Amino acid sequence: MTTLKRRTFLSAGAAAALGTVSGIAQAKSFDPMPAQWDENFDVIVIGSGFAGLAAACEAKNQGAGNVIVLEKMRSAGGNSVINGGIMSVPGSAFQKALGIKDSLELLAEDMIREGLGYNYPEKVSAMTKAALPTYEWLVKEIGVEFVDGKVGQEGGHSVPRHVYTTNGSGSGIVSKQLEYAKKIGVPVRLRCYVEAIIRDSDGRVKGVKVRDGYRFGKPDSGKVKYLKAGKALVLCYGGFGADVNFRMKFDPKLTDKFETTNQPGATSELWREASRIGCNMIQTDWIQCGPWNSPEEKGMGIALYFAQGAAATMGIWVNTATGKRFINELANRKVRADAVINNNNKGQPCIALADQNAVDLTINQTRKGILDKQLERKVVHKFDTLEAVAAEYKIPLDELKKTIDAYNAALAKQSGDEMGRPFTKNAKPMGTGPWYCSLLSPKVHHCMGGVETNSLGQVIDISTDKPIPGLYAAGESTGGVHGAVRLGSCATMDCLVNGRIAGANAAKESAWS
Repeated sequence: MTTLKRRTFLSAGAAAALGTVSGIAQAKSFDPMPAQWDENFDVIVIGSGFAGLAAACEAKNQGAGNVIVLEKMRSAGGNSVINGGIMSVPGSAFQKALGIKDSLELLAEDMIREGLGYNYPEKVSAMTKAALPTYEWLVKEIGVEFVDGKVGQEGGHSVPRHVYTTNGSGSGIVSKQLEYAKKIGVPVRLRCYVEAIIRDSDGRVKGVKVRDGYRFGKPDSGKVKYLKAGKALVLCYGGFGADVNFRMKFDPKLTDKFETTNQPGATSELWREASRIGCNMIQTDWIQCGPWNSPEEKGMGIALYFAQGAAATMGIWVNTATGKRFINELANRKVRADAVINNNNKGQPCIALADQNAVDLTINQTRKGILDKQLERKVVHKFDTLEAVAAEYKIPLDELKKTIDAYNAALAKQSGDEMGRPFTKNAKPMGTGPWYCSLLSPKVHHCMGGVETNSLGQVIDISTDKPIPGLYAAGESTGGVHGAVRLGSCATMDCLVNGRIAGANAAKESAWS
């Protein structure tokens, strides 16, 4: 029997079926200009997350006189405001103080290896070079506060390299960006839905049709207006993880049985619209699930800070049916999510497990008070003994003890871990009660694909392979940065770095009249 690989299928027959969303077939690329523009701006930014706010502020600072951010939801921030508040910063002072050897080249190597080589090298290089300067910009100019002296390690990274916001959330960045935007005169207009991107017959993007006063989920709500982008439009509309129908076009297994970590507004309207006007869409079938989520809470939740922050770094992940580890807890997200999904599909629930030492050395230091919230919400569970853990989850106790003994033996030698996991500095042998655990159930998290952009943030036309005049993009609306797998803590870096790049170059566009 001949086996048809999914990626081969997508590149052949399914390409035609998905043409309207992949950029292969365009229904209509150009639009009639409105009789008159209701409002005029130099730069219009769509989306108010990390990327959009960075783009808008940088455009303003680079000379664009009249800049506005449009947000369809009733509050600003998108997925960024519920982000975990971690950012990769290779070469930070925190790393150096801890004796961690890192480099731009090592981060790029990690990203491209785990991204299976689908990353565009020039985009990775540009981003890694700007990571440290962008972190310093956040601290010195925007006023973002990070936990002093603490550096963490996400799966797929060779060394610890991410910093933590002091409030343990992306809101610690977004709130400061919003304050800064207000200070420099960049308004953020909420409940303003972009219904159409207007591309003239000369090929240039010249503005947008919006519904001002829009109510989410009611497509005909709000007053229709036409907003002119005298210099450029910047697309920072994020991913489509909350759009079940659209995500299933690219990954059919991601049905409504899978929850999402995304906020409700992470939908596909502007992905479709960008495709309609001729933007080249790349790598849209790479959709990431977060491996560390809990089925005992909705959305992103907070259990992941235990599952990743404590158990994946200084504890273990266990298949409850066998009492054994089943994956390298610091492997990339796709590897871990697939492993959890496969076990769950076989009726073998998985848990993240850590003892008191692990909790004290990790989340109790970097996310003050989070454990109390997790326990209160009953998404992390506390047990006095290992026997109690085994009884609760019907785990073979003898096998669980053997698993922990094997981990401790490898830790003592600092080598020979059965799953190939590197050992975190200062990790202690497991065995100090009480014990903590959370259930694991992956949720749809991040879209790696999107519009193709060049190193200036310009969006590439599907027909000409050249930049579309007056159109830029950054963040999760773009592809080519992360390849097949996005490494944790790299999205924050991506959005902020490329948002600034897109905004700065948008401000330099020649005005049209």
